[in-house]
Amino acid sequence: MNALPDAWTWLTTGANWSGTAGVWHRLGEHVYLTVVCLLISGALALPVALLLGHLGRGGALAVNIANVGRAVPTFAVLVLLLLSPVGTHGDWPTVIALVLFAVPPLLTNAYVGVRDVDPDVVQAARGMGMTGPQVLWRVEVPLAMPLIMTGVRSAAVQVVATATLAALPGGGGLGRIITAGFARQNTPQVVAGAILVAVLAMLVECVFVVLQKLFDPNRSGRGPAPAATPRTAADVAA
Repeated sequence: MNALPDAWTWLTTGANWSGTAGVWHRLGEHVYLTVVCLLISGALALPVALLLGHLGRGGALAVNIANVGRAVPTFAVLVLLLLSPVGTHGDWPTVIALVLFAVPPLLTNAYVGVRDVDPDVVQAARGMGMTGPQVLWRVEVPLAMPLIMTGVRSAAVQVVATATLAALPGGGGLGRIITAGFARQNTPQVVAGAILVAVLAMLVECVFVVLQKLFDPNRSGRGPAPAATPRTAADVAA
């Protein structure tokens, strides 16, 4: 029962926050790893999802293939990568495992978001003379942005939570605080590391909730325009 008070004592001790093994350094490593994995997974998943959602072809197959990554535990993928030739290349085993874990929500949400755009709106845009790329970037992507951001938010939170596995092969991040606590049989340090990961995940969740509202075309202040007032015959004559 003393784990939480002792963990608070560990967190409020200044010496635990400084140095290469301190919280600030490990936090920077964790955030860097998360950003790199999100950028790579977004570069892989989003273009494919947007294109397939716009064309309306092959999306179900791509989504099902991407979702295979959800059925395979990330830890199992990491172990297999460590045993392969990739395992000798620094953080790449962890990066690849996290990218495979982040691709499914990005791909699925972006594809569904573009695919579910009102067909009447798309036809109206084409009737105005828009080309395919213009319809995609000016109509479909803005309308699908809330669902796309939901996928990004889900992937970001999952990567933040799962990036603790980077400590197992000797990588950086907040997971090193937890593994060091286990090695020293220091339960307060283990609990403190878990608290730091949970707080970081909640902060990332809050940041992406705000971004999702900013990118929502239907957010307050940008609602539909008021209906036009019917004009009388005198107005028309004037």
